[in-house]
Amino acid sequence: MLPVRRQIADQIRDVVGSRDLDLTRPPGDDGLFGPGSATWLVHGDFTAMMAGGIASLLIQMLHPAALAGVWDHSDFRRDMAGRLRRTAGFISVTTYGATHAAERMIARVRAVHDRVSGTLPDGTPYDANDPHLLTFVHAAEVDSFLRAHRTYRNPDFPDAEADRYLAEMATIARRLGAEDVPENRRELAQFLASIRPELRVDARTRAVARTLLNQPAPSPALAPVSSWLTQAGIALLPDWAARLHGLDGYGAVKPAIRAGTRGLGGAIRWALAG
Repeated sequence: MLPVRRQIADQIRDVVGSRDLDLTRPPGDDGLFGPGSATWLVHGDFTAMMAGGIASLLIQMLHPAALAGVWDHSDFRRDMAGRLRRTAGFISVTTYGATHAAERMIARVRAVHDRVSGTLPDGTPYDANDPHLLTFVHAAEVDSFLRAHRTYRNPDFPDAEADRYLAEMATIARRLGAEDVPENRRELAQFLASIRPELRVDARTRAVARTLLNQPAPSPALAPVSSWLTQAGIALLPDWAARLHGLDGYGAVKPAIRAGTRGLGGAIRWALAG
């Protein structure tokens, strides 16, 4: 690999911590999904997944209980990059790792959830193990990842494959404790529409969003990439979520962001393939 290409690849892998992950699988073990799965396809592009991750977090923080878990139980102001890296690690291992490694990762997240509970500012109790909340967090994630894949990687991704992806990923959500998990595009749209009355923005939402959108780049060399992917994530937001966040002025520039992100994705795939 050429030195510049290697440097780019190494810095990108450091962003998600992939060099610290063991994704080896013993013979005969395809993990939870396998190379023929829709999940491998959707999760296989760094650029789309990073943009989708930004969109997912922006949607998730619109739920007061999901926001409270971050506000009360994480050092998000100083460790947003670490939070993103841990989330990327979970997705990488459960997607591509050996079965036992994926199961350990799921058990680890469940153990973390056991310690995340409290009370909202209005006195309402919350618990990270609430099945309804877990389903919302999952739905925001898979909707964003699928939207990113179809926008920035493969606009011709078939509807049947999209439904297969949602059905595959529902198994992870149920292992984490979610219930009534959407398994196709129709069910996903219905669920997201049904939960919208529960979503809102307040001062805490705006503070977490600012931290996410203004986090420092992992290195000076990746600053332009980091900034672009943040804009690509915002541009993925459904109109209703963008309006809640006050980020609904992207309509005119979405075609340019889409074209630029596809170009960036090609360059990153080149770097990682060397």
